[in-house]
Amino acid sequence: MALRTIRTVGDDVLRKTAKPVAEITPRIKTLIKDMFDTMVHEDGVGLAAPQVGILKRIFVIGLEEKRYVFINPEILQMEGEYLDYEGCLSVPGESGVVKRPRFVKVKALNEDGEEFTLEASMLLARAICHENDHLNGSLFTDKLEDVPEDFEPEEETV
Repeated sequence: MALRTIRTVGDDVLRKTAKPVAEITPRIKTLIKDMFDTMVHEDGVGLAAPQVGILKRIFVIGLEEKRYVFINPEILQMEGEYLDYEGCLSVPGESGVVKRPRFVKVKALNEDGEEFTLEASMLLARAICHENDHLNGSLFTDKLEDVPEDFEPEEETV
């Protein structure tokens, strides 16, 4: 298990645009494994390559025993919106309410270089958008909504 150092607010790499992955090499596969190890170790839901100092368009998500790898992701469709709390491993100790789509459709490559399309809703859609923002130099703190102190996020329905 190799853990990567998570870059935090103030590190310039978090504000830069990541570059597309031209080829999935053994180094890219090692990076992906290390990203999962680091994400799990830090109790995260997702992790983008810029968060570990690598300006490549890669992010990983782990939800409900499922692991997702997104290389060169492209969000094709977004629908609806809802407010919920978010936090970020690169913004330790902070959280806030962010508006995200209820549904996204995304196209990407997996760790074997195979293209896939995924339709996601609610928490998975939120995680995809949050991690994709990292690839474009954006943090959740850039999107905070002003909500009342007694704000309660809506329940996720299946």
